[in-house]
Amino acid sequence: MNQQGFQLLGLAMRAGKVISGEEIVITGIRKGQVKLVFLSQDASENTAKKVLDKAKTYQVSVTTVPTRDVLGRAIGKDQRVVVGVTDLGFARKLYSLCENE
Repeated sequence: MNQQGFQLLGLAMRAGKVISGEEIVITGIRKGQVKLVFLSQDASENTAKKVLDKAKTYQVSVTTVPTRDVLGRAIGKDQRVVVGVTDLGFARKLYSLCENE
């Protein structure tokens, strides 16, 4: 994801449209609240499998980010492995920015 994408993800966080944490994001996917998932490439194998399987089942797109530090910095927090975007507008724009890289 480029700098513009990270800035938009930070804006979504400040707007209250982002959730983070493995169990919280998985629950959000199940409830249909999460529209897009960001997963760090350094996530544990178990965490990545759980998130990817749940996202596939509920047809939620997943985008990878290089490290948990990068993902955490994007939302103004410490390290984050999994982040979910709950707003469809933010999710669409972020997805398009990731696809155009």
